[in-house]
Amino acid sequence: MSAARPGEPSPPALARRLVPLRAGVVLQGLLLWVPVEKLFQTQIGFSAASIGLAAAAYAAVVPLLEVPSGILADRWSRSKILMVASVALAASSLLGGLSTNVGTYIAAAMILGVYFALNSGTVDSIVYDTVLEETGSSALYEKWIGRVRIAEGAAFAASALAGGVVAEWTSPRLTYFLTVPFALSSLVAFARFDEPQLHRAAEPVALRRHIATAFTAMTHIPQVRQVMLLAALAALLAQAVFEFGPLWLVALHAPAAAFGPYWAALVATGGLGGYLTSKLPLGRRGPVLLLAAALAATPILLATSNSVIAVAIAQTAMMLVVAIIGIHAGLLLHDAVPSSIRTGVSSGVGTLSWVLFLPFSLVLGWLIRVHGVHLAGWVLLSAVGVVAVLLAASARRPPPPPAPAGGEEAAPIDVDAAVPADVACRELVALVTDYLDGVLPAGWRAGLDRHLAGCDGCTTYLEQIRATIDALARLDGDQHPPEPVAGTAAVPNA
Repeated sequence: MSAARPGEPSPPALARRLVPLRAGVVLQGLLLWVPVEKLFQTQIGFSAASIGLAAAAYAAVVPLLEVPSGILADRWSRSKILMVASVALAASSLLGGLSTNVGTYIAAAMILGVYFALNSGTVDSIVYDTVLEETGSSALYEKWIGRVRIAEGAAFAASALAGGVVAEWTSPRLTYFLTVPFALSSLVAFARFDEPQLHRAAEPVALRRHIATAFTAMTHIPQVRQVMLLAALAALLAQAVFEFGPLWLVALHAPAAAFGPYWAALVATGGLGGYLTSKLPLGRRGPVLLLAAALAATPILLATSNSVIAVAIAQTAMMLVVAIIGIHAGLLLHDAVPSSIRTGVSSGVGTLSWVLFLPFSLVLGWLIRVHGVHLAGWVLLSAVGVVAVLLAASARRPPPPPAPAGGEEAAPIDVDAAVPADVACRELVALVTDYLDGVLPAGWRAGLDRHLAGCDGCTTYLEQIRATIDALARLDGDQHPPEPVAGTAAVPNA
């Protein structure tokens, strides 16, 4: 396994290892029925009220299952959770296609909620741990999760175009049935993926303790709370644009032909945001502050403009920026928690975003109905302002844990072997838990001590791990807190 520093090419082994995961994500993203869902619903007897009921049933399932499924992924297998999600997607699409009434379709929508809950936080946790195992650093995480999102965004866009064509030539019902083979094909891709094992490096703990540790990290550690709020608010803004954005075009009497390109632009921001995130130096204060300023400008344009083009550009820009922020916040969150609870905590972001979106959407919907879209733009500005402040605060984090010097191959670590004359950064990352627990052989501990004496990056990293352990121990009252997984770091106090 070779390592890479920020700005250097990725190790070939990392690229090859992530191929099955990216393939699985693409196959899951080929949802041919999405662009014609509302048309199909009306054909089988849905009214506006029953469409809202279906959306509510879906929205009730996702936040209830997100954190439990994330904890299950951490304790069991993340790739197998993705496989279960694919089965749920196939079942939902099949049942949706077979539906001839409202009740059956609502059941399909609830199964779709299971799919989204199982997927929430799982892919990005896998990518983070894979990057960490292959390079000894999280520096390439944004690059590779960006590539995954680019592939996913391309699948969404392609399936939207193809689904519309299939529905026009045949029927909307067929788009549901044609989605099933793609969902089931993703099972093969995920089964071939070499899943990282960092989340299994620590000794297993009781389920009750595992759950308590995950919720303690989410609710009591300030660094984690801050990043979770940043990620959840970014997701809230994206959901708000998807749900309410077209109402701006309706209020401005946009022609029907404008809605297609407008929606395509919104969907494309996920992939473009993934690409830009891999290119932007978001570890520096300047680019982060510029990103925050660009985000803050978009709702002002929504609140003041009467131009359809200007509104479409503003909403697309907002979606693009929040896509970048979402990936960046994912890095900060994964840096802040041990791998043993990473997916559970990451899934908590989705739950928090749903909890926040419910009252926000009610207020926003009421304002649009009573006072029009321009006043709603100023409400969006309040949420955007909080995101901009949290994003600016995130620029104060330190660099990620160091990768091995020189990009050399790192040999497997054998703690019973003679200690090498020069311990590499990667070896310290892999042995940090045993080092803090005091269970290393004397020779290895002496070698790590010598390395720490001359490596400021590893010294900072070690203190971050120790601070995380101490925080969890103080908060849950446990004298023997769950062991962190080597290769993770804590976000500093902002």
